[in-house]
Amino acid sequence: MAADRRIVRVSSSFFDQLDQQLRAERSAGGEPSATDFVVIELPAVIERFATDFEGLPEVIDGAPGGRMVIAPGLLVRAFAVYGLLIADGSIDLVGITIDP
Repeated sequence: MAADRRIVRVSSSFFDQLDQQLRAERSAGGEPSATDFVVIELPAVIERFATDFEGLPEVIDGAPGGRMVIAPGLLVRAFAVYGLLIADGSIDLVGITIDP
């Protein structure tokens, strides 16, 4: 339902954390880059936050304004992306943890 879809923005702190965990360019050994993650993994994460924010687990129990997507990755073993509900009803993605 398009009416239930939230706007999702990706914060600069998310990109800073992503850049700290993945290389700027794909390695010769095939290790993924931050750009690879943005292109391949991030669209599905944004979709989950946009369409199912209330269904996602809370970052802190009892604090429903912070939710997370924890998932196995296509490029990495697993990751968690953290999002915060903003007063206007949109979501800001503010952090990421990657298990390479």
